[in-house]
Amino acid sequence: MKSTTNRRSFFKKAAVLAGAFSSNSLFEQLHAADIAAKNRQFAGLSPQKMAANEDFWTTIQQGYPSSSSPVLNLNNGGVSPSPQLVVEAVARYSQMSNQAPSYYMWRILDQGREPLRQKLAQLGGCDPEELAINRNATEALNTIIYGLDLQKGDEVIGCKQDYPNMMHAWKQRAEREGIVYKQLSFDFPIEDDERIVNAYREAITPKTKMIHVTHVINWVGQIMPVKKISQMAHANGLEVIVDGAHSFGLLDFNIPDLEADYFGTSLHKYLSAPIGTGMMWVSKEKISKVWPLLCNGNPKSENIRKFESLGTRSFPLEQGIGEALNFHNGIGAKRKEERVRYLKNYWAEKAMGIPGVHIHTSLLPAYSCAIAGVSVEGLSPGKLEQELLGKYKIHTTPISYENIQCVRVSPHVYTRISDLDRLVVALEELATTYGSQRLEQKGA
Repeated sequence: MKSTTNRRSFFKKAAVLAGAFSSNSLFEQLHAADIAAKNRQFAGLSPQKMAANEDFWTTIQQGYPSSSSPVLNLNNGGVSPSPQLVVEAVARYSQMSNQAPSYYMWRILDQGREPLRQKLAQLGGCDPEELAINRNATEALNTIIYGLDLQKGDEVIGCKQDYPNMMHAWKQRAEREGIVYKQLSFDFPIEDDERIVNAYREAITPKTKMIHVTHVINWVGQIMPVKKISQMAHANGLEVIVDGAHSFGLLDFNIPDLEADYFGTSLHKYLSAPIGTGMMWVSKEKISKVWPLLCNGNPKSENIRKFESLGTRSFPLEQGIGEALNFHNGIGAKRKEERVRYLKNYWAEKAMGIPGVHIHTSLLPAYSCAIAGVSVEGLSPGKLEQELLGKYKIHTTPISYENIQCVRVSPHVYTRISDLDRLVVALEELATTYGSQRLEQKGA
C-alpha cells in the first residue's frame, strides 16, 4: 500500500514538474530567490559593469554541476554542460516517461511543447508560429537547405569558413541537382562590415537566389554583419539563411531584427539546454514554400509544426529546455553576453602580451563574444591542443582548416577567473619552452 501511495505521489509531483514555467518549476525551487536577491543588490549596475562582478557570477556558477574531473572544459562552443536543475529535470522526466512511455510522453509531456514554443519565441523576439523545435542546428538548416525549391543552374553563395555540415548539404544539392554553390573565403579577423558585405555583393549574378551566412563563425568567433548582408541581399531580390548555432542564447538579439528569411540554431551550446536540442525559425510568409525534411501529411502547410514530424523523440530532453530558459532569463540575456565577452577578453588580452602567442580573433565587441583562436609559435594546432590537455588538463579544440590554424577557446558563465589564469600560465610556459627550442635549433 505504501509503495502505491509513493508512486502516486511521484507521478503527481512529476506531472507538475512537467510545467517548467509553473510556480513549482525547479528554477523557482532552487535558484529564483538567490538570483533575485543578487539582481536587487546590483540593480544599478549596467551589464558591462556586472560582467566583472564576481559576487554575482559566483551565484551563477553554483548553479552548474560540481565536477570531480581534473579536465577544465574550454570547449563550450562545441557543447556546453547544463545547469544542475536541467540535469535533474531531464532525469525526472525520463523516470516519469519510462513508467508508461506512450501515456506519459504523448499525453503529458507532449503538452508542454506549446508553452515551450512561446518562451523560446519570447527569447528570440519573434512570433511563436515561426518556431519549430528540433534537435540541433544541422537538422534545422538541412531542413531549410533541402526544403527550398531551387532549379538546376540556380546559385547559392556561402563561404569556406561556414560550418562543414551546412557546406556538405549545399554541395550534395549541387552534385545531385545541378545547383551552383559558390564559396567566398575570408581571412579573419575582419573589423570592417562593408568589406564583408561587399564580398557577398560582388559574388552575385543574375542566377543567384540565396546567401548562406554564419552569424558567429564557429572556428574563430567572428561575428558577421548579418543584418547588413540581409538588407543587401533583399535589395538584390535574394533570400538569406542564417546559421545561428553559436549566437542564440549568447548574443542579445531578436531573430527578426537580422532581417533574414531563415534561421537555425542548437540550444545545447550557450543556452545550456539538454544535449541534442535545437530550434528553427522561418519567416511566416515563407513557411508554406519550404518542404519538410521528414515527411508530413501536408508539406505545403503554413503551419510551422509540419517541421516537427520527427516521430518518437526524447520528450525529457525537449522539456528540459524550459528549465534552461528559466536559468538564462534569471541571469538576463545582455548580462550573459557581456560576461562571456569579458571572460574571453580577460584571457586573450593577457595572452597577447606573451611573446610567441598569437590571437586570431578581434577583441572588439562588435566582432566577437565568447570564442577566440590562439596559437603558439613552434606548435601546430594539434600539438598545442595535445599539450594543453596532456600536461595541463585543459580541453580545447584544434582548428586546422583552410586558412585557419589555431586552437579554439570558448569559456561560459560557469568558467572561473582562476580557470582562465590557468590557461594563460599554460600558454606562457608552452611559448617559453618551444620558443627556447626554436632558438636552440637556429643556433645549431
